[in-house]
Amino acid sequence: MGDILVGTCSWTDRALVGSGWYPAGRRDAEGRLRHYAEQFPVVEVDSAYYALPSERNSRLWVERTPDGFVFDVKAFSLLTGHPTRGAVMPPGLPADARDPDVLDEVWARFTAGVAPLREVGRLGSVLFQFPPWFRPGTRAETFLADTARRTHGWPVAVEFRHPQWWCEDQAGRTRALLARHGMAAVAVDMTQTLPSSIPPVTPVTSPRLSVVRFHGRSPAWGSGSKEDRFRHTYDEAELAEWTPRLLDLAGQVEQLHVLFNNCCADAAVRAAETMTRLLGPAATGPANAGSAAAGSVGARTGDRADR
Repeated sequence: MGDILVGTCSWTDRALVGSGWYPAGRRDAEGRLRHYAEQFPVVEVDSAYYALPSERNSRLWVERTPDGFVFDVKAFSLLTGHPTRGAVMPPGLPADARDPDVLDEVWARFTAGVAPLREVGRLGSVLFQFPPWFRPGTRAETFLADTARRTHGWPVAVEFRHPQWWCEDQAGRTRALLARHGMAAVAVDMTQTLPSSIPPVTPVTSPRLSVVRFHGRSPAWGSGSKEDRFRHTYDEAELAEWTPRLLDLAGQVEQLHVLFNNCCADAAVRAAETMTRLLGPAATGPANAGSAAAGSVGARTGDRADR
C-alpha cells in the first residue's frame, strides 16, 4: 500500500484566510504555512500558474515546513497553452509561446524556481492542467512529448479538461500515452451534469504517483464566476464514495495525493480533514509525513487559477 497524502489546492486563498481557519498569531505568510503543514502533509502551489515561481520562495517554503512535507506545483500558464498576461512575464519577454526563445527562457526560469524543492525531495509533482481546448490528436501528443523531454526526471501529473481524453474509445490510448512518458494521470471529482464534465475515472499511468483532485460539484462549473464554480461543501457521504477507490489507487502506486480544490471559505480544509478521518490509518498524517514522503517519491532529482 502506497502512502496517501491528503491536502488542499491552496493555503493562501483569500477566502480561506478570511474564514477564521488560521488561528490568531498564525495569519502572516510564515505562520499560515507553518500552521497548514501541521495539519496536512501536502499542498498544491496554485500561484505558480499565475506567475513563475521564485527560488527564494521555494527555499522559504522548505524552511517553513517539516521534512517530508511536499508541494505539488502547478505549471505556469504559458507552459500549458493558457492565455498569459504580459504583466506576469519576465522583463523583456513577450507572452508568446510560439517563440521558441521565449519558451526556452520561461522553461529555464520555471526549472530554476522549483529547483530548491527538487534538490531536497520536496517536489511532490508538477501539475500540468491543460485547457478545455487541448484535445486528443497529433498536436497534443507532440506537446506532451516536448513537455516530457523538458521535465525528464521530475514527478509530473497531467489533468485534462477536455472530456474526450477519457471517453470510452480514447481512454486506453490516453493511458498508454501518459505511461509512455512516465506521467501520472490526474483523476477528478466534479459535477457530471455538463457536456464538459470529466468522468470520474481513476487510471494509473505511473507506478510512482497518482493524483486525485476534488473540484466540488457546482452546476456553475462551466458558466459561473470562480467562486460559483468552486462553491461546494462536500458531505461525508460524497467523500465516503471515494474511499474504496482511493485505497485501490494507493495499492497500485508508491504515493497518492488527494487534493481538495473547492476553496471557498474553509470548505476545502474541512473536506480534507474529513477525508483524512475516513481513510484512517491509511492516510499519512503531518507527524509522519517525513519518512513516508521522502521514502516513496523522494529520490526525484499564492494565488488562484482556473484551477
